Amino acid sequence: MTQFPLTDRQLEILRAVIEEYIATAEPVGSETLEKKYNLGVSPATIRNEMARLTQIGMLHQPHASSGRCPTPTAIRYYVDTLMRPKDLSVAETVSVKERVWDYRSDPGKLLRQSAKALAEKTKALAFAATEEGEMYYAGAANILTMPEFFDYELTLHLLECLDQAEFWWNIIAERSDAFNILLGESLGSRQFFSQCGVVYYKFSLGPTEGAIGVVGPFRLNYPFIIPIVRYMGRLLEELGG
Repeated sequence: MTQFPLTDRQLEILRAVIEEYIATAEPVGSETLEKKYNLGVSPATIRNEMARLTQIGMLHQPHASSGRCPTPTAIRYYVDTLMRPKDLSVAETVSVKERVWDYRSDPGKLLRQSAKALAEKTKALAFAATEEGEMYYAGAANILTMPEFFDYELTLHLLECLDQAEFWWNIIAERSDAFNILLGESLGSRQFFSQCGVVYYKFSLGPTEGAIGVVGPFRLNYPFIIPIVRYMGRLLEELGG
């Protein structure tokens, strides 16, 4: 069970481990942190703090001789507490709006184009689902560049789920918040989801409820993906209003 509060040094090390892991998908060692993140302490001190973070469930060590990886608990804590979201530029928001504007009178085409635009911006797998059982997705090829999805079984299970609109909508509909991040077990009982993360925004498109979001490994680039998913969801509400 996670124990809080963490010390300032532990928070700094935890943030560094998570951001390095998001960038590389590789276990993170103390030497890497000492060289790249200017933590102001020795590798030995970093190792001791990483061991403590492992004890309280924030990090885990895949192999005896490897570095540490963040757990889903750590990723959630990072998103809620440590993350510094990136602001979308005016050019980015204009670019997204231009991609979908001409489809605003046709809900189906609007959702399909919105999923394509989101996939291109995030370099991840994007989806749009509605309560009426419609499902649109784009960017399936993007996940094949992510080391987690070199696992054939994981990729196969995820792609199979994309054809099950009700499955996705049921997960989303049972939560009341318009915006949410689901990690690991919160995505359902299917074992392969333990490695996955979803960021989504629920919207109303006229009389229809829907959601748009991104699926990927639980080390998604949250500082960038969260703002763009929020923007896309709010844009669909604006266009459907």
